Amino acid sequence: MKFLQSLDNVATPANGWAATIGAMVAPWFQYLYGSNRQDILVVLLFMIALDWVTGIHAAKKDKTYSSEYGLGRIPRTLFLVTLPALANLLDRVMGTPGFLFFGVTFGLIYHTWTSLTANAHRAGWPIPKSIVSLVGSEIKAKAERAARKETK
Repeated sequence: MKFLQSLDNVATPANGWAATIGAMVAPWFQYLYGSNRQDILVVLLFMIALDWVTGIHAAKKDKTYSSEYGLGRIPRTLFLVTLPALANLLDRVMGTPGFLFFGVTFGLIYHTWTSLTANAHRAGWPIPKSIVSLVGSEIKAKAERAARKETK
């Protein structure tokens, strides 16, 4: 009897709607990104989130942050998230299982890693010098962009 009472918290209309939406959306994600690729997509999303966090802190530190700049990052993020789906669909068309998908996704992860590392350095967060030297050109580019924004 106690077991059935505990189901009252699980069998709610909100959970039913969430399960229904999930059942309708999940096949589309599998179609767009391929099956068993959740881990690499989570890594990419995690990197993008960290890039946003470090970018906001770096921009606030050098006083170049504006809501206009932040809103401009939304289309960029959508592009970064949809590019692996396009690569997966091209893999399907060309018969190259995963070649483009993994190449594009790992390339985006590396690019995002350099961006978030440079942002963290600009924000003044502790980054090992060996890592800073790896992303030195990105740090320089971001500093130059910030300097141009300050002069406007």
